[in-house]
Amino acid sequence: MADEIIIPGYKRWLESIGDQVGFFFSFFRNLFTGGFEWSEFVRQCYEIGYRSLLLVGITSFIMGVVLILQLRPTMVAFGAASMLPRTLSVSLVREIGPVIVGIICAGKMASSIGAELGSMKVTEQLDAMEVSGANPMQYLVVPRILATTFMVPLLTLLGDAIGLFGGFLSVNIRDSISFKLYFTKVISILDFSDFLPALVKTIFFGFAIGFVGCYKGFHSNKGTESVGIAANSAVVTASLWIFVIDAIAVQITSILFY
Repeated sequence: MADEIIIPGYKRWLESIGDQVGFFFSFFRNLFTGGFEWSEFVRQCYEIGYRSLLLVGITSFIMGVVLILQLRPTMVAFGAASMLPRTLSVSLVREIGPVIVGIICAGKMASSIGAELGSMKVTEQLDAMEVSGANPMQYLVVPRILATTFMVPLLTLLGDAIGLFGGFLSVNIRDSISFKLYFTKVISILDFSDFLPALVKTIFFGFAIGFVGCYKGFHSNKGTESVGIAANSAVVTASLWIFVIDAIAVQITSILFY
């Protein structure tokens, strides 16, 4: 009886892997064939990027403030309070900023894409597009995945800048440091090897968010309940992929750069 329960679950897992691989190759096939929907791509960049900027900005600002408040007692105890700007910049740019922004984008973008495409699947709009001769993969999936791939790194860069500014205000709560001196210390410690790995992994973060959201929406079951399931599953899966990609990126970066 136990084997009868485990084997069907194992088969469903293998079928899901196969569907994702097929969806992955279908995306690239439609990416390089046919006309590209520039208008839809620009609209998705606005919906995905611009509408997420406020949330990313507020979160990054608070993160910069809190990190300084948490780091300061330890740094003061070791007589290294002057290293606060440098410590914040390295930790924020290398690791904390990309991961936090990636998780925020996974919660906002993956859920909205999964819910939107899932509702189109439920209302049979995807079937209607195929019957009319339109390619839903080319019109719906390709622009959304490319938009998330492009906007997540951009949002991360903006989030890092806002977080560093929040750190500047937080430093001046207890100490006094000029704007020029603070950012001179911030920039002096950063190297190309700090920016490049962070930028590359945010590109993969964005691709994973868009891919998972589109896949979950496209493969949702018919029924109103499946829309919520697709959105929830997209957030959870995209968040897990972000941590997996980050762990792999840290290992590669430590070998090549540090």
